[in-house]
Amino acid sequence: SSDAQLLAAEERNQVMLDLKAAGWSELSERDAIYKEFSFKNFNQAFGFMSRVALQAEKMNHHPEWLNVYNKVQITLTSHDSGGLTKRDVRLAKFIEKVAASV
Repeated sequence: SSDAQLLAAEERNQVMLDLKAAGWSELSERDAIYKEFSFKNFNQAFGFMSRVALQAEKMNHHPEWLNVYNKVQITLTSHDSGGLTKRDVRLAKFIEKVAASV
């Protein structure tokens, strides 16, 4: 699907403005975006992860993530496409909504 195509430079620059404003950063060592989320406690972090996991399954697109107590580090990239795609951007925006509502 076109969702799995790598972002063209112009489109990428545009979406990265929004994502960077929300605290995401581009990883220099690979074509991926990264953000660390902090919550009040482990339960809140795990609830956030559960909600993201349900959407990730629906999208068939899974984040790389690490959870330590109240922190969740998330890296998004499309392995099958070899870099950042619209799918990653869609998932990042969904993740932002979930984080804001936890």
